[in-house]
Amino acid sequence: MSDIVVTLPDGSELEIDRGSTVEDVAYEIGPGLGSDTVAGVVDGELVDRDEQLVDDCEVVIVTEQSEEYLRVLRHSAAHVFAQALQERHPDAKLAIGPPTDEGFYYDVTGVELDADDLEAIEARMIEIIDADYEIERVERSREEALEIYADNPYKLDILETEAAGEDPVSFYVQDGWQDLCQGPHVESTGEIGAVKLLNIAAAYWRGDEDNDTLTRVYGTAFGSDDELATFLERREQAKERDHRKLGRELDLFSIPDVTGPGLPLYHPNGKTVLRELEAFVDGLNDEQGYDFVETPHLFRTELWKKSGHYDNYVDDMFLLDVNDEEYGLKPMNCPGHATIFDQGNWSYRDLPVRYAENGKVYRKEQRGELSGLSRVWAFTIDDGHLFVRPERIEEEVTVIMEQISEVLETFDLDFEVALATRPEKSVGSDEIWEQAESQLRDVLEDADMEYEIEEGDGAFYGPKIDFAFEDALGRSWDGPTVQLDFNMPERFELSYTGEDNEEHRPVMIHRALYGSYERFFMVLVEHFDGNFPTWLAPEQVRILPVSDDNIPYAKQLQNRYLGDFRVEIEDRSWTVGRKIQQAHDDRVPYMLVVGDNEEEAGTVSVRDRFEAERKDVDVETFRDHLEREVDEKHVEPDFLE
Repeated sequence: MSDIVVTLPDGSELEIDRGSTVEDVAYEIGPGLGSDTVAGVVDGELVDRDEQLVDDCEVVIVTEQSEEYLRVLRHSAAHVFAQALQERHPDAKLAIGPPTDEGFYYDVTGVELDADDLEAIEARMIEIIDADYEIERVERSREEALEIYADNPYKLDILETEAAGEDPVSFYVQDGWQDLCQGPHVESTGEIGAVKLLNIAAAYWRGDEDNDTLTRVYGTAFGSDDELATFLERREQAKERDHRKLGRELDLFSIPDVTGPGLPLYHPNGKTVLRELEAFVDGLNDEQGYDFVETPHLFRTELWKKSGHYDNYVDDMFLLDVNDEEYGLKPMNCPGHATIFDQGNWSYRDLPVRYAENGKVYRKEQRGELSGLSRVWAFTIDDGHLFVRPERIEEEVTVIMEQISEVLETFDLDFEVALATRPEKSVGSDEIWEQAESQLRDVLEDADMEYEIEEGDGAFYGPKIDFAFEDALGRSWDGPTVQLDFNMPERFELSYTGEDNEEHRPVMIHRALYGSYERFFMVLVEHFDGNFPTWLAPEQVRILPVSDDNIPYAKQLQNRYLGDFRVEIEDRSWTVGRKIQQAHDDRVPYMLVVGDNEEEAGTVSVRDRFEAERKDVDVETFRDHLEREVDEKHVEPDFLE
């Protein structure tokens, strides 16, 4: 057998026999690693430890200490669920059961499930785990697999698509039960330390609403009971912070059935927050010399064909027939900005040209994937597009990264950064890609920023830097992005005149400082648990008169001293205690209690939403602090610190 070369994570190389397995590679490195091997990652794909290597490749060995191990364990937990389900409901047909970031799910049909079923199935899962059955990979002929699943259209579909042409195909067997699967899995059911079935939902086969509706059962698994308990506690906290729940309680937004799915309506409170977010990012754009533009919601599809989006996004676009001509709601703003640039004549002296737009876009997500503000049909991007000379890429990206850093610091958000490199399908020369990736890498390293390399995850038109927010509960959400684009300028034949008086092609940079307003708004609601920083809060101050006699003084304070802020007066005939409780429930940053003593002295008693209090406060002193707190965008009310 001829040798192949395996590249390890540290860059070292091993020559091994073609056909060796991932486990063989581990034993070549050392006997201890070999015996600890659970699975492998080959060229970025998680595989069974028995996976044979037939070409030069990059290999990472997965052990119980690896990040990928939890996915392997959860995949095995999905099989334990499926076994327990079919023991209780033999007629249940299995579709797919993958691991997820928070656990696993399994799509099934032919059975109606309720909470009592989940409880009984979970109890049987624990018995299967305690029995510590061996999980064995078995290869069966394609003919045998087709016979086994003759009455299961979903497994047959998998055999005809993902496993098309494979013979034999792999099954995993435990306690006499089997499932068609590529793996990988842990060695035995006993390695699964703790499991919990979470909820039931509906799902479409292959995510297509034209296909069968299946029952999706969600669960999770961990290596220990303590890890599961921590997860469940965080999950309960997440329910309390759920932006849909807080959106109703704080009257921020709604998505009523009558208006259609995925189409949020922002109420006055929610729009106030959005306007502050827009003003903040618009100010950052002003500082960097962006020109503000506006593009319509609707374009002829000729534009989308020219940009290439029609080929890639037509299934996700809302299309309309207008006088026998096809139009589409825009899924992106960039073709409009490229068209604006194309209307001008540009010299190298004019570049970079920077356009900004808070642009509404529309993408026809599957209904089953819509969820609050995290995934919608209509959303707004704080879009920016720059047209630059290739040699200016690094300089412009550095400035964009500084803008993004200011956003992250302002909201005190933790984040992770990734550099996504050239995918298999891409446009542009090797030289351009190598230069662009090198420039982005230099920007990250000059900023002393930790980042991961996501091989092959760049856009087809260029590499990118992606930011992911981490909220107060440790969950990760897509956020700001900087993307280089060689494709759009080529398709639109964009050009500028260089110093040599020749026509040159600019590079287009796509960037968003928030991502989308909808998802960023959602992150803020849940991250702050509805307790917005004072500068963002829909209501910044609530004045609480002790009696009706003090209402005129409250109005004087509102109009004379606090007219530049969002201030309300609680004039209902409630007790002071009830007024304080309501303001606290409404998450108002500051409350000013005013009675006869305060009115006589011309002062206020200041309370914040953390229940700290100070009496006899000079009104102008409070106003000056409030002005500074808002202007400096403090994260928490801090007058009473």
